[in-house]
Amino acid sequence: MPSSLIEVRRQYSRPDEVALIDAVHDALVAAFHIPVGDKHVRLLVHEPHRVSHAPHLVHPERYTLVTVDCFAGRSVDAKRALYREIVDRLGAFDIPADHITILLRESALENWGIRGGQAACDVNLGFDVHV
Repeated sequence: MPSSLIEVRRQYSRPDEVALIDAVHDALVAAFHIPVGDKHVRLLVHEPHRVSHAPHLVHPERYTLVTVDCFAGRSVDAKRALYREIVDRLGAFDIPADHITILLRESALENWGIRGGQAACDVNLGFDVHV
């Protein structure tokens, strides 16, 4: 059950905001094999002057940071697949690949409180973390 945050420097239409959230979630489903209904993605729109970017970006207003907090255990191949999936799916919004940064943060199952305050290590998650 990854928890993800998409941070952008420009306004999108409401339908595009929903589609951005769906794109990141769909990438997680494809790469990490999480259940389709396990959707925990937020979108945060910043004023452009509040987010710095690399000076070489051709379209700095399209800089996008995707942070994914997840259970530890995914393989390097699964992580690589996630990065590709996110970049490919965000490309549909004219976000250049080199304008996307993805930060993956892993924590042990016992560091997540879920389903009524239970430690995730004590819960049948319904999916395998080791993909």
